[in-house]
Amino acid sequence: MELSKPVGGVAESVISRHQNQRVTYEELDKRSNSLARGLAATGVRKGDRVAVSLGNGMEYAITTYALFKLGAVLVPLNPSFNFNQVVSALSHLEATHLIISTEVNLPRRDPRSNIPLLQQIVPNFESIKVESPGVQSLKQIILVQNDDGRVDTSSLKCVTPYTSIYSELSQDMKALPDQGLSPNDVVNIQFTSGTTSMPKAACLSHRSILNNGVQIGDRMLLTPNDIVCCPPPLFHCFGCILGYMATATHGSAIVFPAESFNAVATLKAVQEEKCTALYGVPTMFIEELELLADGVVPYEGFQHLRTGIAAGSSVPAELMKKLHKTLNLTELTICYGMTETSPVSTMTATDDPIEKRLNTVGKLLPHVEARVVDPLDHSRILPLGEKGELTVSGYLVMKGYWGAPEKTAAVMIPDSEGKIWMHTGDEASMSADGYITITGRIKDLIIRGGENIHPLEIENCLLAHPGVSNVSVLGVPDARYGEAVAAFVVAHEEGGVRVTSDEIRSWVREKLSHHLGK
Repeated sequence: MELSKPVGGVAESVISRHQNQRVTYEELDKRSNSLARGLAATGVRKGDRVAVSLGNGMEYAITTYALFKLGAVLVPLNPSFNFNQVVSALSHLEATHLIISTEVNLPRRDPRSNIPLLQQIVPNFESIKVESPGVQSLKQIILVQNDDGRVDTSSLKCVTPYTSIYSELSQDMKALPDQGLSPNDVVNIQFTSGTTSMPKAACLSHRSILNNGVQIGDRMLLTPNDIVCCPPPLFHCFGCILGYMATATHGSAIVFPAESFNAVATLKAVQEEKCTALYGVPTMFIEELELLADGVVPYEGFQHLRTGIAAGSSVPAELMKKLHKTLNLTELTICYGMTETSPVSTMTATDDPIEKRLNTVGKLLPHVEARVVDPLDHSRILPLGEKGELTVSGYLVMKGYWGAPEKTAAVMIPDSEGKIWMHTGDEASMSADGYITITGRIKDLIIRGGENIHPLEIENCLLAHPGVSNVSVLGVPDARYGEAVAAFVVAHEEGGVRVTSDEIRSWVREKLSHHLGK
């Protein structure tokens, strides 16, 4: 897989601020060639599942392309996974290699050593050979030093230092010989839920993730002049595809502010790198706006921002308005998708009418089809404007869940003509002009006294209240109505004054239907 190379290869591709490292596209190409050769020397072969448990950084960036070039399968693991989750994931996929950092750095937590975790995986750590009772397929553990000397690794005989398999000799940085790769090969396996018992591991191909990245970048109007700040993690589709694949296919630079999300580091990265785009999920944006409102970070240096992506969960309209006004994200886009669709299927455009960008998830990406069907009768396609389950078809649909044919068959359902449709589990409607609106999860609807209530509708209302910083709405059991509406509200204090529960109820009663404000 060749990386996008602007003329001369001098344009920056990856900027890892917490490591104070920057590489051009040409350097990234050479370094990933070198690492690929080193990984091959340790036994990595085409089709091998290689688990990667790292925070955002240069090693992750280089490793991604090294594995792609070898035809090995990148298996991102959340660094917060515990022993049972890691072993379950590795054994389920029969992973051969694990690339892991010496230390885990999670948001708002002290650094945590990974050595106890590794000692559980490989009890006989003094041995030269990796022998794991729980993961018998495991052949090699590659250790990335990220602890600034805090972790003692002197007793680790059976691990291989990342630096020992990476070379800067010119002959090692040459392009690899033909590995017999195919665009349809599985190149990325993403876990879509908890992995303690029966994990769901979505298998994505070169073709699906690369083309998805191209189309995302196209819709954002990315160019080699763009600098994209990407705090979402690389172990998630948001970071690795909406971020890394979209920037690489357009010659843009990607900026990693920290190993894991840090709102202050993110805002400073935008200011100091003169970023033109900012990514985030709603909770990230909310925290960043809070820091600016409280004066923790000076409100300056955001004039270069124009676009970005808000995704990961439903984006309330009130939050979008604040991002447009406060961070100059006037061309902010909304992405909708799921891991199983590589991941984006619909997206707003930078010039969509504001009403569409506030209230819909845009139109389908090219070469993607969608239907809204009756949740109780999948063969019945619903009329435009009617709510039902959104189903998606096209190049972006996963190959299936690894080792789980029954789970695959439950969501990838062929129609009468044999075309496969991915059932998203999301309730949606489609307008005559092609815009799609997500109204909630099919299973998350609150049914109060026989009436369907959508949590997002109430969350939008509450976020419009000046005293509300964040909110989550859900249904709770109720003896009379079956379910009642509950809201967990994070108050935004101004001058020591906090919004009261009575004020919240009055606000909802005034702004929405009477049955929602009780």
